Order: sequence, then C-alpha cells, then structure tokens
Amino acid sequence: MTTLHGNAQTQLRQFVEQLERLEEDRKAITDDIRDKLAEAKAVGFDVKTLRQILRLRKKSKDDRDEEEAILDTYLHALGMLDDPDTASSADSINYQNEAAE
Repeated sequence: MTTLHGNAQTQLRQFVEQLERLEEDRKAITDDIRDKLAEAKAVGFDVKTLRQILRLRKKSKDDRDEEEAILDTYLHALGMLDDPDTASSADSINYQNEAAE
C-alpha cells in the first residue's frame, strides 16, 4: 500500500476537516431554511409557492419569459390552453389547479 508523505498527508487532513465543517454549515443552513419556511406557513403563506418564487428570482427576466413561452406552447399542444396568444403561465397554473380539484 502507498502512503502519503508528510506535506500531502497534512493537506489531505486539512481538506477533509474543511469539508466536514462545510457539511456541518450546510446542515445548519438547511435547518434554518426549514424553520423559516415553517414560520411562513404558520402565518398562512403557501410554502410551495414561496419555493417557486425563490427559484424564479434566481432567473433573469429573459429566462423566465422564455420558460413561460415554452410552457404555454407545451400546454397548448396538450390541449390544456385554448388560445396560446392570450394565455399565460399564470392562466395555465390556474387551469391546472382547477382541474385538480
């Protein structure tokens, strides 16, 4: 079996320890996010919608517009929208929610 020499062994140990700390930080942040979403839910906000808003805010307006246009095209092709020129993703989401009820 090959062993690492002093400097490489020290470097390896430092990397592993740093990664372990980062994993602990990630868990703490994940717990904080979960707590904040539970708090928002407790006062009446819809967590699924909040998560969707967070995803949308990460994207540029152009990316959101493109994604919405593609979604409208697909929904129209599946017969889930009447007129692709007057419909929007918000309309399609409402349509999907009503269909689910």
